[in-house]
Amino acid sequence: MRLLNHERNAIDLRTTPVHLGLGSRAKPVEGFAWNPEVLQAYSAAVAADGAEGRMVMIFDGDGLGDHWESHPAGDELVVCLSGSVTVTRDVDGVPDRVLLGPGEATVNPAGVWHVVDMAGPTSILTITAGAGTDHRPRTDTRPTERVGTPDPEAQ
Repeated sequence: MRLLNHERNAIDLRTTPVHLGLGSRAKPVEGFAWNPEVLQAYSAAVAADGAEGRMVMIFDGDGLGDHWESHPAGDELVVCLSGSVTVTRDVDGVPDRVLLGPGEATVNPAGVWHVVDMAGPTSILTITAGAGTDHRPRTDTRPTERVGTPDPEAQ
């Protein structure tokens, strides 16, 4: 994984996110993958940007999201490019749902747990403050409730 400077070729945001950092810099993230090693390398490479750093990426999918997530460092913009998506936020234990169609967007406030469900083939663009992002598996309970084995980080 490495950040590219001054990339002039087309970038596929489905496989190569772009990091928006301090100084209004936009750097493609070459070799990005959703695995612990790459995520740790990415976090280290952009640490100096702190809460101001943002990741821009496109996700394609169909079906229910498999996890809740929360971004404590800042807000997240979710834009529906095609299809239909429902973003559900857990606001003080109450589900807050917003349905998005093509060209519509919503903002997930910093620190609010949320999940994304796609109805049929859907594409979304996200602009995310990734520092400190937390994920929890989706269950029938709210993301703030603890069930089963306690999270070792929470102890």
